[in-house]
Amino acid sequence: MSFQPVIPLGGYAGWRFLTKTISSQRAQFDKSAQVTRLTSYFRDKIATVRKADDLVADRRLLQVALGAFGLADDINSKAFIRKILADGTLKSDALANRLSDKRYAAFSRAFGFGDLGARTALPGFADQILSRYGARQFEVAVGEQDDNMRLALGLNDQLRELTANSTSNRAQWFAVMGSPPTRRVFEGALGLPSSFGRLDIDQQLTTFTDRSERLFGTDRIADFKAPELQEKLIRTFLMRAQISAAATPSGASVALSLLQSGAN
Repeated sequence: MSFQPVIPLGGYAGWRFLTKTISSQRAQFDKSAQVTRLTSYFRDKIATVRKADDLVADRRLLQVALGAFGLADDINSKAFIRKILADGTLKSDALANRLSDKRYAAFSRAFGFGDLGARTALPGFADQILSRYGARQFEVAVGEQDDNMRLALGLNDQLRELTANSTSNRAQWFAVMGSPPTRRVFEGALGLPSSFGRLDIDQQLTTFTDRSERLFGTDRIADFKAPELQEKLIRTFLMRAQISAAATPSGASVALSLLQSGAN
């Protein structure tokens, strides 16, 4: 049986428990049979992979590679992934650069097939990818119990990566808007509905920055890398999510209300 993270409480109280116990929980998770089998295979084989076709052809290697970037759902989209990897990221018209979700560009850049050549045999490459894979898989395991907790857990790494690859604050906001997990945290913390994404992109940017300034005292994405402000963002996101869940009647409570009104 695979290891399941322990989260005894929901909302921010559960988050506090998780962050206090995460070191020991991650250690146990990393020793689980499924994780150790895949990571051992990846470590043994990845240096022999020299082009995109090699990686796409090996499902176990691809499972780790995609999982490291939160893209595991694309495991069966082989032609799409091959194109992402083969195009690289150096050309403006590369597929990864044309997608709003910047996880694909990070994925392609990390392996390097379409840029300056395969990075798979470089010293430390396997460790780098496996570190990411372990973190993302633990987040997935957390998400099976509480998806909002999963989003909060991945926020720090996502912000660090988004700000590293985007220079201006405007570009960083667009990167946040193009990263589904990060966007959900900011939307939730700022009290914005998911339908907000259908608005004009510049109108979205203005709303994001205005609300961020009012609620958190800054409209700069880079400021949210600071531990105190990032914790405030997560706390606001989780508390809003908990309030929203409590305010939404379950199917059982709706049925009970109908029965009670019928009895009256």
